[in-house]
Amino acid sequence: MKLRYIPCICILFALFFSCAQPPIAEMDSAREAVFRAESDADAVQYGGASLSRARDALRRMEADADSKRYDAAKTDAAEAIAAAERAVSDGRAGAVRAREEAALMMSALKPEIEETNRNVSAARYSELDLNYDALDRELMSAYMQTDQAESEYAEGRYQDALDSARNARSSLSGINQQISDAIPRSKL
Repeated sequence: MKLRYIPCICILFALFFSCAQPPIAEMDSAREAVFRAESDADAVQYGGASLSRARDALRRMEADADSKRYDAAKTDAAEAIAAAERAVSDGRAGAVRAREEAALMMSALKPEIEETNRNVSAARYSELDLNYDALDRELMSAYMQTDQAESEYAEGRYQDALDSARNARSSLSGINQQISDAIPRSKL
């Protein structure tokens, strides 16, 4: 009779020990996916929220594995992989949006600079009470910011290009506002 229970006990031990193994492959895949996302500049810049979720899931996975909660570790590994892949996807989409937005803003800058230059010339001609040396410096700064934006865009640094283009646009707006404020009310 006792021999009949030995195979059952062996099967139970085999099931117990096979289930109690850490999900090594899943954990390695999760670490690799998060590493790839962290190494992707676009994912870091534009997919920060998803990357943060991936890192959190990876930390939970490690803690669960250390506590021998292997089912939870496996679930966390899957979550880390999904979040890391989402970060990479968000990064690509964010880079495309930034590139398109920067290109659009930069294409509008040249005409704005020319218009502002004409406004400064018209203000000089009208002899408006303005500090033209300061306006010329601000206009030159807008030109330089535009050149910088174009250079950053060419280097693939789209967010930097967008920031430089916004600064140039802000400078131009300030110049035009000064001219507008200097126009006597009777001429409006």
